[in-house]
Amino acid sequence: MELLLSKLNSYLPESSISKIRQAYTFASTAHRNQSRLSGEPYIEHPVQTALLLADLKLDVSTVMAGLLHDVMEDCQVPFTTLEAAFGSEVAKLVDGVTKLAKLDSEAIGQSDKTSAHIANPTRAENLQKMLISMAEDVRVVLIKLADRLHNMNTLKYLPEDRQQAIARETLDIYSPLAHRLGMGDIKWKLEDLSFHYINPERYKTISKLLASKRKERELYIATITSLLNDSLNAHEIESDISGRPKHIYSIHQKMNRYASQGKDFSEIYDLFAVRVLVKEVPECYRALGVVHSLWQYIPNQFDDYIANPKENMYQSLHTSVRGQDGTPIEIQIRTFKMHELAEYGVAAHWDYKENGLLDQKLDSKLTWMRQILEWQTNSSGAEEFVETVKSDIFGDQVFVYTPKGEIKELPLGSTPVDFAYRVHTDLGHRSVAAKANGKLVPFNYILQNGDTIEVLTTDLARGPSIDWLNPNLGYTRTASAREKIRQWFRKEKRGIHIERGKELLTKELRKLGIPMDEKEAIKLLKLRDFDELLAKIGSGETNLPEISLQLAAAQEKTSKSDPEAKAQFNILGAGDLVTTLSSCCNPQPEDSIIGCISDEGTILVHSEKCSVLAKNEDPKKIITLRWGTSENLQPVRLEITAWDRVGLLRDITSSISSERVNISSVITNQQGEGKTIIESTVFITGINQLSKLFGNIESIKGIIAVKRKT
Repeated sequence: MELLLSKLNSYLPESSISKIRQAYTFASTAHRNQSRLSGEPYIEHPVQTALLLADLKLDVSTVMAGLLHDVMEDCQVPFTTLEAAFGSEVAKLVDGVTKLAKLDSEAIGQSDKTSAHIANPTRAENLQKMLISMAEDVRVVLIKLADRLHNMNTLKYLPEDRQQAIARETLDIYSPLAHRLGMGDIKWKLEDLSFHYINPERYKTISKLLASKRKERELYIATITSLLNDSLNAHEIESDISGRPKHIYSIHQKMNRYASQGKDFSEIYDLFAVRVLVKEVPECYRALGVVHSLWQYIPNQFDDYIANPKENMYQSLHTSVRGQDGTPIEIQIRTFKMHELAEYGVAAHWDYKENGLLDQKLDSKLTWMRQILEWQTNSSGAEEFVETVKSDIFGDQVFVYTPKGEIKELPLGSTPVDFAYRVHTDLGHRSVAAKANGKLVPFNYILQNGDTIEVLTTDLARGPSIDWLNPNLGYTRTASAREKIRQWFRKEKRGIHIERGKELLTKELRKLGIPMDEKEAIKLLKLRDFDELLAKIGSGETNLPEISLQLAAAQEKTSKSDPEAKAQFNILGAGDLVTTLSSCCNPQPEDSIIGCISDEGTILVHSEKCSVLAKNEDPKKIITLRWGTSENLQPVRLEITAWDRVGLLRDITSSISSERVNISSVITNQQGEGKTIIESTVFITGINQLSKLFGNIESIKGIIAVKRKT
């Protein structure tokens, strides 16, 4: 408590400190008979929560509410009592946290709480309440984030099942929320703590990997910072230079991303990282010039977030260079004020003298919070609402323009259909085509930053296409657009829904090569009757690919495994090109391998000792390859019917390759009248990957049909 008061003394007047003391005394008395599972007095948790809020330099009302945030829920203190003792502002903040009707997973460490899991609908309802409370007063969620961070720090005292549930919820909801509010310091702490419980083995592996390089990294960073400091001083640029800490979850994400691209851990450009803080914006660019004069710049590794701030207000210059020995180094350059904003986000904009009100500049950046209130009005349920917020608010954003020059902010990966529904529901329903920068584009075109999007409409009441709800076809990215499309279909008559649903399900199951089994579907999906399922599919209420995958997976479990199924190994170093194992030497995972690039742009994989390859191939076509991780893959035979054209086979193999699926064989049969049938055997990880593969192939120009051949 003395530590808390000393922190508050640095920025709050004495009159505010006395109020904090009163709040502490009240909370301590209320919690006097309670303890946490760790054995410590319960009051420790509210004090730690208040300490985190003080680190953010929040106003006196927020810190008081942090001390008092559990007294309503756990001590049955009435709102009127709090209001009389501390005023309506503090009472409303405490009530804002309390009325979330806490999930069991949030009531951490209290001896009188059970460990029973709360059903998903209940969890969604509570998350919905939290997000709405945040939209009404953002300080409610700042208290919530501080509360969750301390709970994550003490998660070890809970049973393993609750650790997993709480860590997953933190990674799905609270960490993205901290990111959206620009609070980088809290974001990475929540991510690393969550990852520690969700995937402890991976966490330990990366920790050891970083620890093994710590001395080397610290020595190297010291050399870099010394050289850079001398150069900046020579240019009369006053700066604060430091090595940037590595976050384990961030490294995990990058390792996964790099592995999918055939790259190694050593190729992560910001493994060695330096941060430079200067006083003014012009000095950021001068410092950048000094950096590039010292070391070789790595192409395509520069971002100017000062001129183009991120959606969460983050500003900085990012560049990657190669040090004296060629080691990649990422360098971030920003002002001290920008650094404070990067660490504390929305809290850094707080105006303490104006009774805790956000300044106008920040308020204009938080229009997405008001969007939450609109979705609350239009959503059909709590789970749908939470899905919408997670996909449309917590993901990375893209900024596009309307033909009138208005900026629209959408999640990264959004399409013209998402754009149309974001502008107006009726515009989405009447969409027939779209233009990006004056040129016609397909509805599954991925919007790019700076695009000007125009949606062409019809006066006919045609409504949306049911295909827009198929995630494998890529027409919609935002949950809000999908919900509006479902609402349209729900208004149609049940009979029409059933007929449409039957047609769609039959087509989808035939494509996957499995029969329609009504009794099995009713049993598996726990339905009253089969028409209920068909009506939900036809209205768009139920995800068709998801249902068909469940039915297919159930059948796979009851059938014998394919005798051709075997452990397959990823092949690294081939990029996005299709790889095929050579029959002349049949390379095995224990062999060193090389690749030969064919005239068609595919790669034939040989053993390094292959005598056939050594005699016949041009050395310029030879590339180095290596085995990656192993997977149990199943062979599947595809039958693709299409209108023949130049480049058709190349487009199909590229589409299959984009899903990192190996092709075993391809046979082409001309059918006359311009048609061709292509039969291909591919190795897949499961029915889910197969469904996505179908979606990719169906989007290729000239494809008539694609199905699984049994």
